[in-house]
Amino acid sequence: MNGTLNKVMLIGFLGDDIKMHYFDGGNCIGRFQLATNEVYINKTTNEKITSTEWHNLVVRNKAAELCEKYLSKGDKIYVEGRIKSRQWQSEDGTTKHTTEIQVTEFTFLSTKKDSENNKQIPVADVVKNTNFDPENNVLPINDLPF
Repeated sequence: MNGTLNKVMLIGFLGDDIKMHYFDGGNCIGRFQLATNEVYINKTTNEKITSTEWHNLVVRNKAAELCEKYLSKGDKIYVEGRIKSRQWQSEDGTTKHTTEIQVTEFTFLSTKKDSENNKQIPVADVVKNTNFDPENNVLPINDLPF
């Protein structure tokens, strides 16, 4: 393979609400941080350790507007994108550097707005499907079920 690849796939939780920035001409970007966790056991102390990594994400235009509308702090999201580093001059004249994930694809996995609208139904209110009875559905050992 002669080419290169710059692809990131993350599943994590929003650290804050989307911060929107609008530009002349109708374009916009949304910025937010995404937290991913790694859990492991310290072999010497048998202590469970959780390590959190924070990622700076950037979404553009319509995708940014969708994220702003449906996502809030704590929501879980899957994102795909590419790593982009940039630098700029701050107001005090120092050079600042950052590394961001430029999001190209995303899927909302859970949102607080959805969970607020879909209150859990008590187990007693769930109607059971009586069309399938596993005890009476016995197949011969050599018979395939399809």
